[in-house]
Amino acid sequence: MTQQRALIIAAPRSGSGKTTITLALLAALKRRGVAVHAAKSGPDYIDPAFHAAATGAPSTNLDSWAMPPPLLDALAAGEGLKIIEASMGLFDGAGEEEGRQGSAADLAARWGVPVLLVLDVSGQSQSAAAVARGFATHHSAVRVGGVVLNKLASPRHRAGAAGAMAALGLPVLGAVPREAAVAVPERHLGLVQARELEELPALLERLADLAEAHLDLDAIQALAAPLAGAAETPLPLPPPGQRVALASDAAFGFVYPHVLAGWRRAGAEILPFSPLVDEPPPPGCDACWLPGGYPELHAGRLAAAGRFLGGLRAFPGRIHGECGGFMVLGEGLEDASGTRHAMAGLLGHSTSFAKRRMNLGYRQATLLADCALGPAGTVLRGHEFHYASVTDPGADAPLAALADAHGTALPPGGGWRGQVSGSFFHVIARQDAA
Repeated sequence: MTQQRALIIAAPRSGSGKTTITLALLAALKRRGVAVHAAKSGPDYIDPAFHAAATGAPSTNLDSWAMPPPLLDALAAGEGLKIIEASMGLFDGAGEEEGRQGSAADLAARWGVPVLLVLDVSGQSQSAAAVARGFATHHSAVRVGGVVLNKLASPRHRAGAAGAMAALGLPVLGAVPREAAVAVPERHLGLVQARELEELPALLERLADLAEAHLDLDAIQALAAPLAGAAETPLPLPPPGQRVALASDAAFGFVYPHVLAGWRRAGAEILPFSPLVDEPPPPGCDACWLPGGYPELHAGRLAAAGRFLGGLRAFPGRIHGECGGFMVLGEGLEDASGTRHAMAGLLGHSTSFAKRRMNLGYRQATLLADCALGPAGTVLRGHEFHYASVTDPGADAPLAALADAHGTALPPGGGWRGQVSGSFFHVIARQDAA
């Protein structure tokens, strides 16, 4: 096995272009025949799917807040070149525990992995060096090894910003003109899902061309540092059954690869099915998992999917829904236009997108009942990210006691009834993962 080397691509803030630069770099290196893999810092379903499309290999999440350290180290293991994309700004995280705040800086400090800082220099020139200096000196264990200047307006603009970086001793490893920008379609939870873009292969080719023209690919590869990881991978979440029916299509696409990989290692068989084409859960399964996604965009089709809903109502084993899946398990779902669609009715709540309200943040959940996630008392960490509101909470018992990343108690979340459970909470890992 060749020794793995790794690099973190980060930025001062969201919107700086780090996802575009990451995808361009991955696509170009893949085209060159480099054994490149990707990972995403923090909770994110959408970007890793684009990483996988660019590299042809799975992309995992690395979350220092939600993952116990042994699991984090194990998921970092691999070979070849690993490109880790940060979330938000390099130092942005949550909670009080040093090294467990969910930031990309945590990963850089933990493993000694250098950072390639993407700077949106529109509206500034030499002043960008002051931003870079702050990021380079903010944390003694975080090393910024180079910068990419993004959204340059002219050769003179480039010369001014690059000259100021040279005075700091920070190498400029990329300079991307504003007119070279390649747009990746977005939606309210981030990018449009990779599986929905028929033009994705052509888009990745354009991104690879951008990288070849405007990034120093050899110097960026040379910047990467060794990352060993760990040999054994703890189980992030026990499988909910031995044969798990997994809803999988454009409405139910948000499931973490490390969770599915853990279920398979534990001996579970995963059988995907598509509610959008009116498939019921496959026969012979003892658990059914409805992931998050975009059911609000397909609510009419789901309400009309009689075989799917009938199969779900007749399912003999445990059923769990996360976020979008939780909405579908309820009585009704109101779409953005205000039209109400009847859902499975296995739980008593109703939800709406007619008045959008963002719910975002890390969550620690302590289960109040035995369910597909584990026995009562199990402590899990994960996150919420949705725009739905609950219009009728129903009468089901709450599923979990919740707290935020700072340990502040929140109202209990989710609901359960018999073998059916669900919540807006996306699980990343048990806290006793072993």
